[in-house]
Amino acid sequence: MEEKKEEVRTENKEVRTENKMGTMPVKRLVVSMSLPMMVSMLVQALYNIADSYFVSWIAQDALAAVTLAFPMQNLMIAVASGTGVGINALLSRSLGEKKFKRADEAANTGIALAFFSYLVFLILGLTAARPFISFQTESSAIRDYGVTYTSICCCVSIGVFFQVTLERLLQSTGRTHLSMISQITGAVINTIFDPIMIFGLGPFPEMGIAGAAIATVFGQITASCIGVFLNVRYNKDIHLSLKSIFHPGLKTIKTIYSVGVPSILMISIGSIMTFTMNKLLGAFTDTATAVFGAYFKLQSFFFMPVLGINNGTVPILAYNYGARRKDRINETISFSLKLAVSILVVGLAIFELIPDRLLLIFHANEEMISIGVPALRIIAIHFPVAACSIVLSSTFQAFSKSIYSLIVSVSRQLVILLPAAWLLSLTGVLNNIWWAFPMAEVASITMCVIFFRKVYREVLDF
Repeated sequence: MEEKKEEVRTENKEVRTENKMGTMPVKRLVVSMSLPMMVSMLVQALYNIADSYFVSWIAQDALAAVTLAFPMQNLMIAVASGTGVGINALLSRSLGEKKFKRADEAANTGIALAFFSYLVFLILGLTAARPFISFQTESSAIRDYGVTYTSICCCVSIGVFFQVTLERLLQSTGRTHLSMISQITGAVINTIFDPIMIFGLGPFPEMGIAGAAIATVFGQITASCIGVFLNVRYNKDIHLSLKSIFHPGLKTIKTIYSVGVPSILMISIGSIMTFTMNKLLGAFTDTATAVFGAYFKLQSFFFMPVLGINNGTVPILAYNYGARRKDRINETISFSLKLAVSILVVGLAIFELIPDRLLLIFHANEEMISIGVPALRIIAIHFPVAACSIVLSSTFQAFSKSIYSLIVSVSRQLVILLPAAWLLSLTGVLNNIWWAFPMAEVASITMCVIFFRKVYREVLDF
């Protein structure tokens, strides 16, 4: 039976070997792979802003509560996206090497890992939401808002894990335009249902911040259902099988996590950073915490497209690494750097010129504007430098050297940013804390360049 399957694969080999990542002109390939990702992540960023916009109508305490919940949400995204990076690298490289059976194993095992990850956060949602939020604030109003929001997002997080995994399968085979459909649909559904569920429009009851959480998980579940359909119907480079999903290969799991764990830890560090920053800022005023949350929502409008470039280039680099095409790898890196820097230069200009108007999106009062305007202007200084760090880190992921991305992320956020923010907080001047961000990014780009040169010499020696 197994021999017959292999015979069928041999007969269809020509179909599976003609992947655009090895044949399309590089600049057009980067655009075709990244543009759908950029558009979908831009829509996701708009959703993030819209979500906080509607929450801010409830109360400024509700906006602060969502900020306190962010580290837990980011941890879920870290596990989903980091595992996805491992799936992406293994699957794309396997296709480049024409090892189709291994590509199928990567896809099916990835779906199994998504389900196991959900079970972990279901338990966390039931047991850890209240102590997690309570540790960050002494305000009973903020605590109640935060516990409600966090519990729902964790206990019904199955959507986010399957959405990310299924989108990664599409991206890994070059079908980023299809993953865009999934992402955009989820974000649009989320945005539409936010005001409906929060304020009780039509037949729906008014649910406040619980409505915001329900709208979030509903959008994620919808996106994951679309992801299943798109992979089964259109992703012909892989073959999904329930039997394989329920019997994941231990070797494949190890390979996925050898790349994925450093990526998970790298993104998870963002949770530690925001958690600690919330504590530092809250010592000054809860409004500073709300400003920090507003900043993260606003910066995502520019960083999400750059991360789209990152997600679009990883499978290109991995595929051409497997195919031993150094010329295409070089051109991909160069062009991606130019695109990313251009986007964040625009972001820098907007943050410097109209920070007050950006904050008014969240119904900022005078105190929030007085704190937020200098904060946005100071932090945004590092945007163009961050663009270079993000693109260079994509090479570490594509070449299974994610440990370097982890080292950079740990150093930037834990070794440099948090100690610097703490020391600057001792001055008693809130505005001084924001300088920790550009200071940390200088260290980050320095390490990225050093590691990139090392990886380039060692990995691309062919």
